Amino acid sequence: MGKASRSSRASSHAAQVAAGSRLLETYAGLAQRGAHLFGELLGGQTPKQWNHYPDDDAIDQGTGFQWFYHSHSPEDRPGAFEHGHIHLFARRKLWSRRLHSVREIEFGKLGSGASNPNTRHLLAIGLDAKGVPVSLFTVNSWVTGDLMLTAKTTADLLDRIRLDTGHPDVDAVVESLVRLCRVEIRTLLAQRDSALWAWPTPAVLTNERLDVLSELPICIDAKLAGLI
Repeated sequence: MGKASRSSRASSHAAQVAAGSRLLETYAGLAQRGAHLFGELLGGQTPKQWNHYPDDDAIDQGTGFQWFYHSHSPEDRPGAFEHGHIHLFARRKLWSRRLHSVREIEFGKLGSGASNPNTRHLLAIGLDAKGVPVSLFTVNSWVTGDLMLTAKTTADLLDRIRLDTGHPDVDAVVESLVRLCRVEIRTLLAQRDSALWAWPTPAVLTNERLDVLSELPICIDAKLAGLI
């Protein structure tokens, strides 16, 4: 193994360790305060299915990243173990120039006509009733009303994620998880693209028979233990 390769692996491992430490610190702080990850966001109320929290999404105007939390009915996602999930997006400032690349032009042939042309969906994070991440998944464009970018471009954007939306605990969990699960996310995105290109009929992005494109259960405790 070359020196550059060893250095890259060491740097990646250090980044994961730092992300894991921040994740633990965030949940430890919540526990000390007797607070839930979404307590401030929900204002002490039980979340209503399909409602966005916060109402107008959490947006970092500086970096261009955006997220919201919501939940579905149990019947809508049978077999899912989550309590709700976070959808993570990139706003136009992050990707508009990338649309002119050969890679994105080819990917754009999958479909267009989004109701919200100003965002691109990056990733969804499933969480249990305690507010702990339990899954990562991707969804088709009709689900979120916008479009997607290629797996490579999406992964590159996620590598740059910085969040300061005024919801520091959720921001910290999302940022840390994306860094901690970098390898898994890249695999998930590749599976997403494969599912889209393998679909046998046109207008794949608006086909409501195709909802979740790829999904991966995660165990934070096991992931952190693997870093030791």
